[in-house]
Amino acid sequence: MALYIGKRFFLTFTILIAVLAAVPAKAQAERADTVYSGIYITSIHDINFKDKEYSINLWLWLKYKNKKFDFLHNLEVPQAKSVTTSYSTVDSSDNQIYLLMKLQCVMKDSWAINNFPFDRQKLRFSIENSQFDSKSLVFAADTLGKHFDPRFTLRGWRIDSLDVSTGIKIYETAFGDESLAKPHTEYSNFKVRIQLDRDAMGLFWKMFLGMYVAFLIAYMCFYIHTDSIDSRFGLSVGALFAVIGNKYIVDSSLPESTTVTLVDTLHGITLLFILAVIIGTSFSLKLVKQDKIEKARKFDFVFAQVLLAIYLVLNAWFIFQATRY
Repeated sequence: MALYIGKRFFLTFTILIAVLAAVPAKAQAERADTVYSGIYITSIHDINFKDKEYSINLWLWLKYKNKKFDFLHNLEVPQAKSVTTSYSTVDSSDNQIYLLMKLQCVMKDSWAINNFPFDRQKLRFSIENSQFDSKSLVFAADTLGKHFDPRFTLRGWRIDSLDVSTGIKIYETAFGDESLAKPHTEYSNFKVRIQLDRDAMGLFWKMFLGMYVAFLIAYMCFYIHTDSIDSRFGLSVGALFAVIGNKYIVDSSLPESTTVTLVDTLHGITLLFILAVIIGTSFSLKLVKQDKIEKARKFDFVFAQVLLAIYLVLNAWFIFQATRY
């Protein structure tokens, strides 16, 4: 009896050891292969707000062991309008594949234009392998050294920060694979985030100088003699249309937006204040018709100063708020 119990105990113990030994082996077999990835950006150019795109030239290198990954043919760049590989080299020595590529990409992206031209933009670039999901392949970032050439200048912009990282991109679809229990797939990706700050003052005056000149022309109507009341009305109405024309010109270089932007705010304020000039001129004309010439002159002077002060304060406030973010 004791011998029988001993045999059963020994058999159970042997099976348990075999199971425990098999679990790590199975986990090891299912472990995803790592692809070490790095990037060096040589230029960013042709930033196009209207078409929501920009061009980027970069060096990309990948180190991995699984030859099936074949990044020369399976490289996926989400959000890219076009990808051109101008140079590539492969080194398969040391039981590892080292792939170096020079890419020229035209990227599609969305722009934050609420504070234009005092805006900050985030450019996004990422890569995936189109054939292997995160169960088979995971990226690891090469963070050594710089990731962009400090000598290249992006006209009108400066690079505030550049971060590289890795992550998982989730697709709520099975891509037609009926073997999957639910329409859900995950792909590992290598990501680059670039923060750009605009050098805005030159562009600001270039785009808004016409608007401010139009307002000053309307404002000067208060200093025209009341005998020339027709000229005062004519200048004010002309200034009104000049501001509307300036807004159409500025809007033509920007993508459509459903929110109220700084461009909308400043032009809207200017239109309202030119309308206030027209209303003030009408009231002044009424005083002149009543032979209250001196009262009309005082009204013109006081109303002009108050109007100008409020206009300058509102403009300064909204511009200051835009430069804070």
